Amino acid sequence: MQDPQARPPESLVPDESATRTDTPAAAAPSADAGWERRTLEQLAFATLREQRAARRWRIGLRLAWLLLIASIAWALLSESGPASVNTPIGPHTAMVTVRGEIGADTEASADRLLPAMRSALEDSNSRALVLLINSPGGSPVQAGLISDEIRRLRELHQKPIYAVVEESCTSAAYYIAAAADAIYVDKASIVGSIGVLMDGFGFTGLMQKLGIERRLLTAGDNKGFLDPFSTQSPAQRQHAQAMLTQIHQQFIEVVRQGRGERLKETPDMFSGLFWTGEQAVRLGLVDGLGSIDSVAREVVKMPDVVDYTQHENVAERLAKRFGAAMGEAAVRVLQQAPAVR
Repeated sequence: MQDPQARPPESLVPDESATRTDTPAAAAPSADAGWERRTLEQLAFATLREQRAARRWRIGLRLAWLLLIASIAWALLSESGPASVNTPIGPHTAMVTVRGEIGADTEASADRLLPAMRSALEDSNSRALVLLINSPGGSPVQAGLISDEIRRLRELHQKPIYAVVEESCTSAAYYIAAAADAIYVDKASIVGSIGVLMDGFGFTGLMQKLGIERRLLTAGDNKGFLDPFSTQSPAQRQHAQAMLTQIHQQFIEVVRQGRGERLKETPDMFSGLFWTGEQAVRLGLVDGLGSIDSVAREVVKMPDVVDYTQHENVAERLAKRFGAAMGEAAVRVLQQAPAVR
């Protein structure tokens, strides 16, 4: 019979220090597993958010492309013809705007203005055509085409054609206005500049200082005429001046023919100077002060105005920009292509 007070062998007694030390070690793997799980969850959610954002961007871009294509299709189907300021049923004053630089590739070109003028005068309800001008000038060739057509259409349809100036009507723009039956301006409009110019630059002196040699080969003594890197001979300068003088004289004759006895010529009238609208009235370059509304109301006696201008639509602008970009890219490719030697 054992003594109740007897102690068990030391090997059978649990070591308290070992027990205290083993317990945290056993819990560590569980804590490590929880941290890894949370990290994986965060990475998974972050990846999911990125995928959702990328999906939204793709959807947005697709919608944008669809909207662009729909806009182009709508612009192509829509007419670029007369866009009426007011659309009255019955007699009205027709209007065509001449805005910006006058040139072959601009909105103020003969290709755009002449069909609009014809449509305006062919309309049986139009009583007169008003050219609303705001232009600094441009090509004398385009101005001559428009001026000649104004005279032809006026005689063909027996309807008056007036010019109304907003900000400016100078150089080739006045060339056009002079063909109208009457010209009306604002008192602060800029009118005139009856002259012709040909401008450019010459770099021969600078090239000599920098030691740069210009190597220009031509077949024909004057083929390099007006080349900015070559000297200009007195004969070439005289030839250019003769051309300008001839075109200037054509301009003067158009003004004299259009304005007739109303023109009060002065020594400076055909020198290239320009004047305010108020001064132009006194010189006989224009007939009076007025706006599109006052001319329609008081001169034509038809206050309703219809705009026959052929405006460039969105599709045409995009096509031009796309064509220019493609052309530039093609030039770059050709410049970078290896030459065959």
